[in-house]
Amino acid sequence: MTTLPGTRQKLPRRAVHGVLLLDKPLGLSSNDALQKAKRLYRAEKAGHTGTLDPLATGLLPLCFGAATKFSQVSLEADKTYRARLKLGVRTSTGDAEGEVLTERPVHSTRDDALAACMRFVGVIDQVPPMHSALKRDGKALYEYARAGIEVEREPRRVTIHRIDMLDCQHDEVEIEVRCSKGTYIRTLAEDIGEALGCGAHLIALRRTASGPLMLSGAVTLEQLEAASEAERDALLRPVDELLGEWPVLRLEADDAGRFLSGMRRRTVQADAPQVRVYGPQQAAFLGSASVKAGELISTRLLSPLEVEGLLNAQASKNRNPS
Repeated sequence: MTTLPGTRQKLPRRAVHGVLLLDKPLGLSSNDALQKAKRLYRAEKAGHTGTLDPLATGLLPLCFGAATKFSQVSLEADKTYRARLKLGVRTSTGDAEGEVLTERPVHSTRDDALAACMRFVGVIDQVPPMHSALKRDGKALYEYARAGIEVEREPRRVTIHRIDMLDCQHDEVEIEVRCSKGTYIRTLAEDIGEALGCGAHLIALRRTASGPLMLSGAVTLEQLEAASEAERDALLRPVDELLGEWPVLRLEADDAGRFLSGMRRRTVQADAPQVRVYGPQQAAFLGSASVKAGELISTRLLSPLEVEGLLNAQASKNRNPS
């Protein structure tokens, strides 16, 4: 094919398998960040593991190729956030973008703020904010909010595992929160403000962990853009890191082939609702399964071509260690 002068030839997509830990910047939507990374990798298939608001920064795990089959695992995982609250001011959106609704004096001490936070540790019910992507009759709640319409929302049960006080400077408080999926940190900030009797809104939010995945290993879009293709590929984590907290079960070659075909296998492994299954090679991740009454039952399988891709990628990393 002839390329016209002044035009850039479009490079073909390629099969890429793995997990990229991206440090999402402020102001960019999760989908925009995903599309930028997908273009840089020229990946055939990609997806993210749960939306991070444009006003939030931090860990956004991106899944490529075979990893997209297990993105739900990260979506369901507990999350950790660092949040900064402005006390004494309540806004229409619960964050710094909204209009100021009320202003009240702040008389609380650090101990008062800590006690207010502790009231929300455990299983709690949260009313989703109007400015959220939660759907109602096919429309996101924020679409109703922008039109000046408030709709009734059912409380949702979530779990706050812990809240640590990181900083307290009179009318600003910084906390670290470990919580279940579906927790709205801006709602938590507003509730803490009401517990203190002065109101509050969220002025900064950063996600630092999703299940076993940590922000400390994440890269920025700028770093990704500056890297060569080989360097980008080296940044990809193995697909099975998404399942890093699950028990491991390894099969011999014959049983591995049967497992990939969907056949149930007998095993001496103890019953478990979720296990990671591997072939005889170290990097030969085959998929997920459950073990019940001595039987290995597949739940999500890679294709033989995907397994081969994982083995080739590992062999390439072994030949060219970073």
